[in-house]
Amino acid sequence: MYALVKKILFLLPPEKAHAFAMGTCRFFQRLPGGASLLTRWFSHPDPSLARTVFGLEFPNPVGLAAGFDKDARYVDTLACLGFGFVEIGTVTPRPQPGNPRPRLFRLPKDQALINRMGFNNQGAAAAAARLAKTKSRIIIGGNIGKNKTTPNAEAEQDYEKCFEALYEVVDYFVVNVSSPNTPGLRHLQDKEPLRKLLLRLQARNRQKKQPRPMLLKIAPDLTDRQLDDIIAIATEAQLDGIVATNTTLSREGLMTSSEQVAACGAGGLSGKPLAHRSTEIIRYLHSHTAGRLAIIAVGGIFTAQDALEKLQAGASLVQVYTGFIYEGPAIAKHLCEGLRKAPQPAGAAQTA
Repeated sequence: MYALVKKILFLLPPEKAHAFAMGTCRFFQRLPGGASLLTRWFSHPDPSLARTVFGLEFPNPVGLAAGFDKDARYVDTLACLGFGFVEIGTVTPRPQPGNPRPRLFRLPKDQALINRMGFNNQGAAAAAARLAKTKSRIIIGGNIGKNKTTPNAEAEQDYEKCFEALYEVVDYFVVNVSSPNTPGLRHLQDKEPLRKLLLRLQARNRQKKQPRPMLLKIAPDLTDRQLDDIIAIATEAQLDGIVATNTTLSREGLMTSSEQVAACGAGGLSGKPLAHRSTEIIRYLHSHTAGRLAIIAVGGIFTAQDALEKLQAGASLVQVYTGFIYEGPAIAKHLCEGLRKAPQPAGAAQTA
């Protein structure tokens, strides 16, 4: 069924297709009985899939990655589609339009996307107001970033503003310093800027009566030496986990013609081509921290086998984004069904 729907949606520009598809799902979800029907069709509840990670109880390990619901518009709808958790954002303190369109491109031959969205969102206050009205009890992550016009020297203030705005309405935070689409943002992954940012955020977090789990989202283009630095900083800052990984700048090994890829222009690549590198980084982080840091895996997850590989590499949870676009609204259900039948991987152990 979705194969036909996808053919129609792929006739539209990607951003219009996204708005149309999610708007339709939200309309149906709000009809009398609509939420119950969506839940029945697309959820796979099973107690054996539940796990506790950084102190939160997840009904299943399959989440939706940041970038899909930037402004927290669809949380109640997504909760009906079987996800164990949803990560909203990336949110910035002030609203910003993002980069000029077109800025999102499909590469069907590679089951991939290229995006240079540029943190387009309506700001932290708007996201917080929507989340305050959310009716579902799904676990929500808040992915936070800085505004494009904020100099890196003042980035810490932007992240603090987002933290304060979202603190009451999210269950955990993800610090995003790894998007390739905000000029200079990845420089915040360098050792000293990252250390200062995370220590300052954690100091603010610990002032709260109930500190939120704090995670860091990293790029797949890091060297082993840079990963070692991140492990050291994450340990010093007492982070709860790492999200691995964001999109890549690499264009290696694509089946799409180089001319088509070049026509898309700059941006981060996501989807199947990212799967191997994402798994490599997960395995490296897991082995070099002896499993002390929880890892949320994202990158090229389309099937239960893809998810299982990430869990076996050391992840505790997985997220989808591009796979949702290509596989459709039943992806969480299919992943959960497959994981339920699979042997329990080492990375699936409960993490405090």
